Amino acid sequence: MSKGLRLLTVVAAATMTIAISAAVSQQFYPDKEVTKTQTDLEFKKINSFVAFAKTYGDYETTAHGKFVQFPAKFTTPVHTHTKAYHGVVIKGVATNPFNGDTNPEKMGPGSYWYVPAGAVHTTACISEEPCLFYTHSDGAFDLIPTK
Repeated sequence: MSKGLRLLTVVAAATMTIAISAAVSQQFYPDKEVTKTQTDLEFKKINSFVAFAKTYGDYETTAHGKFVQFPAKFTTPVHTHTKAYHGVVIKGVATNPFNGDTNPEKMGPGSYWYVPAGAVHTTACISEEPCLFYTHSDGAFDLIPTK
């Protein structure tokens, strides 16, 4: 094997090892401890308003957990999701009206909500301060507008 081919083989093997390690680190293992501090969280904007920080899994492809940031006074369009999800308010005050509900519960820090797959709803940060939520789902995240 030529020197150039050996170097290319080593580089390819190293690249595959890094890619496999990155993929494995995204998985959740129920028998392995996990600790992430606030400084470990890397928020990425998914649109002009909302940002996600992964805790486990990959919200684009599989079961996952994530922190979600909403700006103050922000409401999503009416929508559904393919997979159900659970949510907890950490900061701010939110609502999660279903089926056009005009008087939804106001949820402060520590409040919990659940959205079944296919449920028509919006999610809103109604407080003067931005909202922070934690959500988890057994599948990939999607948002399917209904209007």
